[in-house]
Amino acid sequence: MKKLQITLLLLSCFCFNSCGFYSFTGISIQPGTESFYVSFFQNNAPIVEPGIDRDFSFALSDLIQNQTSLNLATNAANADLIYEGEIVDYYIAPQTATSDNLAAQNRLTIVVLCRFTNTKKEDGSDDFEKRFSFFVDTPGNSQLVGSALDSAIAEIFERITQDIFNESLANW
Repeated sequence: MKKLQITLLLLSCFCFNSCGFYSFTGISIQPGTESFYVSFFQNNAPIVEPGIDRDFSFALSDLIQNQTSLNLATNAANADLIYEGEIVDYYIAPQTATSDNLAAQNRLTIVVLCRFTNTKKEDGSDDFEKRFSFFVDTPGNSQLVGSALDSAIAEIFERITQDIFNESLANW
């Protein structure tokens, strides 16, 4: 009985210690990569919503810090991974109409252009420049102001930052 317990213990140790490069989050960080830098994503959209540029930059930094063991660098020169870009579009458009020609549903859309550079890969095979966008639909009879606007923007940023994270660090 004691030999069976020892065998099971050793077998379970091998199972949990099998591959050092595997991650349950699906991220793939090159060995030696220790830091990242997120530049300020300036709002260059035709319609400017104050503060979303700062909020987006913080949201992307927070997501990377929470899902990796990478350190946030104070400037791009000291970083292994660099995220740069801008908010290129922000708009609200009606999606469906009622019989009275009123909007039954409005859609808030935000588009972010992100440039990612992996300084650890000199061939640039991981680098990209890509647009990421997401939207939230709201009832046409409600105004997108205050907490309704804040929660819609937060939902959009959650999705866009996760898409940028997956594109840059996840190998699905």
